[in-house]
Amino acid sequence: MMRIVVLTGGATAERAVAFASASQIVAALRSRGHSVSVVDTVSGPLDDAAERAQLGGVVGTAPPADGPDLEARERRLLSERLAELDAVRRADVVFLAVHGGVGENGTLQALLDVIGVPYTGSGPLASALAMDKDLAKRLFRATGVPVPAWFMAPVAPEDVTTALGWPVIVKPSKQGSSVGLTLVKKAQDLDAAVTLAARYDDEVMAEQFIPGRELTVGVLGDVPLPVGEIVPKHELFDYETKYTPGMSDETFPARIETLLARQLQEYALMAHRALKLGGYSRVDFRVSPEGDIFCLEANSLPGMTRTSLFPQAAQAAGIAFPELCERIARLARNNEAGARE
Repeated sequence: MMRIVVLTGGATAERAVAFASASQIVAALRSRGHSVSVVDTVSGPLDDAAERAQLGGVVGTAPPADGPDLEARERRLLSERLAELDAVRRADVVFLAVHGGVGENGTLQALLDVIGVPYTGSGPLASALAMDKDLAKRLFRATGVPVPAWFMAPVAPEDVTTALGWPVIVKPSKQGSSVGLTLVKKAQDLDAAVTLAARYDDEVMAEQFIPGRELTVGVLGDVPLPVGEIVPKHELFDYETKYTPGMSDETFPARIETLLARQLQEYALMAHRALKLGGYSRVDFRVSPEGDIFCLEANSLPGMTRTSLFPQAAQAAGIAFPELCERIARLARNNEAGARE
């Protein structure tokens, strides 16, 4: 039996996703006999009533509006209270159920390193690299993992026409869950897409749109899981289709040729290692109609909601969700995920 703190919530547009992940993780770990406490990085420890209220598991169809004081409250808790919380000090491992912001960009990981408590996922450097899509793509490309063409804002229509082609993907460089992402088909819509993306990050990316199939590969420890394919009901795998049951068809293992599956798994491992990721990750791809593979991004803390892809990949490998959560926690506790960076 392990004493586990599930750290969740956060002050980002993915706060609801984090709570939905935590809801599943908490139930799974308790079903395996572990002692589990829950801490919101904004409000602090959750008692039974607060757990029932917050961990409802419902994400909604759009990112929640940020409260004006959420970030300030989170900063205060992390800087002044986290290290003093009895549950954290006594924990065998902290299970990170956070997405975006300081929870995923390496800040929280660095703080937990200072406190000296094991935590799930990757270390500070790897987390920061995975969160920054521009830097991650540079490392992928240097390692031999193929990526779509891209450049960073400011972006003008003539730049897109010359370097990327239409349509083009515009998105925040350091954000997840497709928050702030737009598929721009016409030059006159470009400025609005950049403005939307800039609401969520001060760096905006314009990326070549790759038509074709959406595929994903989870990595657990240093082993790739079965490839999955996503067919969203919308044109893109956006926030609503990711977190609304029935809004996408997800197949694990994907019905693809064995050679393609092996190549995707190899690229996923290369991407995982290029960013020095540890514990577990999920790497997303597009495969063009011509069969060319393009790596879109790596997720250092994949979602663990009812509709999330990583648990589905594990299930296809014969790993039930409670066992998956326990394995992730033990990887952290036993330092099997590799050295922290």
